[in-house]
Amino acid sequence: MIEKIKYVDQSILLWVHNNLSNPILDKVIPFLTEEDNWIFPILFLILFLSTIGKKKGRISLILILITLGLADFFCAQYIKPFIERVRPSHLNLDGLHLLVHKGGKWSMPSNHAANMYGLAVILSYFYNRYKRTLFSLAFIIAFSRVYVGVHYPGDVIVGGLIGYTLGWIVLTGWAKLKIRELKKGRTWVWYGTTSPIFKF
Repeated sequence: MIEKIKYVDQSILLWVHNNLSNPILDKVIPFLTEEDNWIFPILFLILFLSTIGKKKGRISLILILITLGLADFFCAQYIKPFIERVRPSHLNLDGLHLLVHKGGKWSMPSNHAANMYGLAVILSYFYNRYKRTLFSLAFIIAFSRVYVGVHYPGDVIVGGLIGYTLGWIVLTGWAKLKIRELKKGRTWVWYGTTSPIFKF
């Protein structure tokens, strides 16, 4: 069963490379998936959330950092070494067009996908009007890892599920903390425009 899943996963990867590859995407997608190209957007996001975003922005930033820290910790330190699935970029697969450097040895799950979906969950909770944009961006980044040849589709699916789940776990913890603090009359957790109504 596992071998069949691996075969299907590899077949989809090679189908993407043989049918979707084109000169335009070959230029655009490697740019999108390169971490260094996201330094300034990330710095802008941090600056926005910590200043212009006021208390809501600062709270969301803290929850994002917790989520990404957990995602990186579990994916890179535990799951990848446990599963030990070799990246397609480290194998000689006919039809694979590697567009970036090979990356680390282990493939499952994708840290990029986990981080982006975790980020999308947290930000869309606090800034719901950007939900579609955030999850579309998460999908594009996840897909880019398959397109450039460093991950199988299954890697980004599992990574995305991990990030999504961790995001909601962190939000659940935040919600419980918020309710507990409001019950005690502590308003540091409140970021609404009106004063909280204490009805418990």
